[in-house]
Amino acid sequence: MTGVLFRAILAGEKENAMPNLARRVLNGDIVAAAKLISEIEGGFPGALAELDELFPSTGKAQVTGITGPPGAGKSTLVSGLIGAFRRKEMTVGVIAIDPTSPFTGGAILGDRIRMQRYSLDKDVFIRSLATRDSVGGLARAAVSAFRVLDAMGKEIILVETVGSGQLEVDIARAADTTVVVLTPASGDNIQLMKAGIFEAADIFVINKADNPGCRMLQSQLEMFLKTKPSSAGKWREPIVLTEAVNDKGTDDLAGEILRHREFLAASGELQKRRGERAKLELAQALENFLKVTFYELSKSPSLGKLAEDVAQGRTNPYSATLGAARLLAQGKSAV
Repeated sequence: MTGVLFRAILAGEKENAMPNLARRVLNGDIVAAAKLISEIEGGFPGALAELDELFPSTGKAQVTGITGPPGAGKSTLVSGLIGAFRRKEMTVGVIAIDPTSPFTGGAILGDRIRMQRYSLDKDVFIRSLATRDSVGGLARAAVSAFRVLDAMGKEIILVETVGSGQLEVDIARAADTTVVVLTPASGDNIQLMKAGIFEAADIFVINKADNPGCRMLQSQLEMFLKTKPSSAGKWREPIVLTEAVNDKGTDDLAGEILRHREFLAASGELQKRRGERAKLELAQALENFLKVTFYELSKSPSLGKLAEDVAQGRTNPYSATLGAARLLAQGKSAV
């Protein structure tokens, strides 16, 4: 969320609250859900009260992150998964994260184009989010968007990440199940093997499995998995072969995702993962809160004096930082 919301928090306010919007979300209203996600993304003060209304009704959906290098076919795979879960008569929400241009600040938000065939299905909700200034492959509003889709009754929430290689780590903390998508003969696979996301994967997918090199990549993955420490009752990561463009293997992948959900519930791992998601959510909120507080502080004469002391050599930046921290601790009274 952006500065408007946190300035409202600093003022001790929950302005422009529209709990009626939250009630509509709880009743499965698609228009209300879309509006609330937009308010969260835009940082409107009323979004805070709306989320308060929704929180008691969250925690039921399985959040599944779909990550991997650009060009691996993640969007096509997600489209196939929507169909696979709908054939099981399950309701589906999709959050597609699109990269923001570092030059214009804009985002194409085009993933929904690939999923148009589900646009008239009332049990499917698809939304694109821009990364904005986030560097972890996950938009800052994404976790709150999960809450909205969860509260409106979606049983499965699929999150397609940007595909930014070693930065794709936040999804492992935000999701219940992390699916890493790879393709044969791709140099990006080697880069991903160096990244933490490989250790965090719950399911591996080799997409475009009809291409040469599929068996070699599968053998490499199997060797990698053998090097991981194992223990009794621990989940063993399956490798699923798919041809997303031909909708082959997506039913098998959907089955593995549901099997992993059963494992999480039976092993007690689900609560641990939900705890990690809560930490990520809190850390992002705190980071934004501090940014906004510092922005307000930057307009105060007190900070101007600290900066002047550094410029004149009367103190050093590290000591001045402690002074700024004390001003931050004083909150609104200091600004």
